Amino acid sequence: MRFSLNRKRFKDLSEQEVLALAISSEEDDARIYRGYAETLRAEFPSSAAIFDGMAAEEDGHRQRLIDLHQKRFGDVIPLIRREHVSGYYARRPVWLVENLGLDRIRAEAAAMEQDAEHFYLAAAARTSDADTRKLLGDLAAAEAGHQAKADDLTSKHLDEDSLESEDNRAHRQFILTWVQPGLAGLMDGSVSTLAPIFAVAFATQDTWTTFLVGLAASVGAGISMGFTEAASDDGELSGRGSPVKRGFASGIMTTIGGLGHALPYLITDFWTATTIAFVVVFIELWAIAWIQNKYMDTPFLRAAMQVVLGGALVFAAGVLIGSG
Repeated sequence: MRFSLNRKRFKDLSEQEVLALAISSEEDDARIYRGYAETLRAEFPSSAAIFDGMAAEEDGHRQRLIDLHQKRFGDVIPLIRREHVSGYYARRPVWLVENLGLDRIRAEAAAMEQDAEHFYLAAAARTSDADTRKLLGDLAAAEAGHQAKADDLTSKHLDEDSLESEDNRAHRQFILTWVQPGLAGLMDGSVSTLAPIFAVAFATQDTWTTFLVGLAASVGAGISMGFTEAASDDGELSGRGSPVKRGFASGIMTTIGGLGHALPYLITDFWTATTIAFVVVFIELWAIAWIQNKYMDTPFLRAAMQVVLGGALVFAAGVLIGSG
């Protein structure tokens, strides 16, 4: 709260401070675009060239703003940035957007241009100087027109074949880095924990004990799967992407798969908890089959038969052992 109170409100900024804020914002945006370009350059060179062009556009805007500041206020530009202004639009951390793939980076760039347009319109409305008002209005129009500029850059650097190739590569990378490890984890967590959970359930008919066993099995399996996935392949030769990302995907989905049919045993009535656990198991197995069909091109009926057969065998083993 104290940090927020120490920031200036946008409406309290002087015209010089508004110009200084615009200059620093253009500098930041140019750096962000260049960061996107470097992130994409190795795998998506055509998209990287687009962001290089957009960074150059931001450099041009910054220089026009600096020229106007020198004309009106001199060479010393106040140090004021986004984080110094209350309510001013913020940028998401670059590392976060980078890790979310090509489509997300493209969407984030479009949102950046929209934010900048709104800022320049608000800034232009607050100035009485004709030159400043004209420049800010021109920059608002330029930001609004950046979609057209992006389209021009796209047509220059990204023909249909290149666009399709990059989209296919991004989709394949998403499958290798997130879907495959996550699916393996979900299958392991959902199926491998069936036997111990239901064995304990039918052996003790104690819901709290069953829940504790399920919790331990799920978390233990998640940690094991996560470390195994991360340590098994560094992604350099296979191209499967960051081992950390794959480890998290596998570990988290393994834990979720096991917890799904362990959580119902927080209910004290044994048969109510067991009935709900049965339903959850069915949903988990259906979800696995759906993911296989959607992302791995496995026919749904075949995927469903494989998953249901495997799950039924493990479930039956758990019930038989627990009832013996």
